[in-house]
Amino acid sequence: MPVHLLHGDSFLVSQALKELQGQVGPPEVLEANSHTLSGSRTDLAEITTICNAMPFLAEYRLVVVEGLLSQTEPREGRRRPDASASRGTSTSSGRSSQSAWEGLPHYIEEEMPPSTLLVFLEGSLSKRNSLFQKLQPIAQVRELPTPSGEGLARWVRNRVAEKGAQITPGAIRLLTQLVGGNLRTVDNELEKLTLYARDRAIEEGDVRLLVSQAREASVFSAVDALLEGRPAVALQLMHRLRDDGAEFPYIVAMIARQLRLTTLARDMIDRNHGGKDIGDRLGISRDFVLRKTIEQAGKHSRSSLEWLYRSLLEADLAVKQGRLEQDLALELLVSESSGLVAAAGRRRQR
Repeated sequence: MPVHLLHGDSFLVSQALKELQGQVGPPEVLEANSHTLSGSRTDLAEITTICNAMPFLAEYRLVVVEGLLSQTEPREGRRRPDASASRGTSTSSGRSSQSAWEGLPHYIEEEMPPSTLLVFLEGSLSKRNSLFQKLQPIAQVRELPTPSGEGLARWVRNRVAEKGAQITPGAIRLLTQLVGGNLRTVDNELEKLTLYARDRAIEEGDVRLLVSQAREASVFSAVDALLEGRPAVALQLMHRLRDDGAEFPYIVAMIARQLRLTTLARDMIDRNHGGKDIGDRLGISRDFVLRKTIEQAGKHSRSSLEWLYRSLLEADLAVKQGRLEQDLALELLVSESSGLVAAAGRRRQR
């Protein structure tokens, strides 16, 4: 069937698209016979024009349309409105006009060349989506939801097997606890773990060493960016932590923990304690964590650390009381810390 509708988890959808790309041919052939269109910026005329073009030295021409059906999702089923207006396909409410796509099923069935491989890529879709209902009878539909629970564990096990490696059940449990259900991030971590473990099975110790350290490194970098007045970097790192499956309470707890350790280490440095003594008193046994904590404590004043620690707790309380959304709380925290650093810099210049 020359028409495919792939919807669900973004990583699984991208993997399914790679399988279809293989039908076109090797990379050099695919490049000359592949087009990707944004569903919010295209119209039926553009799609038909591209689909009507004959492939060049290949059996198929691949035409990928991303996010078209999400434009016709029922209002209550859409996760967020699309800010981009479609060319001639938008209503005053910003949603794609259903009438603009009335001719799409007819074109696919009656006019589209058999040499065209048309693929629609979508996130989660409602079965009440009008365009979905019209395309379902004439397209090969694959729903690819994000696995969870035992399904996620099975997916991890199979993914590791595809990489020619093995993983223990305990390592699977720990990995999914640390990373969550973001399959793209899980796959990236599995790539590192398989290279590290080599010919043996991936174990819990491997996950603790590689995955936990990577998460901690991001937290250290986020705290550094906050204290150094680099708001864009700080916010990017925090959003990356969230994209990697870290929940807001986890981010707050990890940053608060590090700020507390750094503040205490700053106080001990002022009292002329050595590195080993600081590690023993703070209960930090890992060299990586101790080294980064001492580095941060040496770069920042105790007052700025204490201020940011209090601000972080206030942000956490505001979210828990429902006064602020999670992303807004993070953005305000970053903005306030940036203002503090700027004010401190002006005082030093006087």
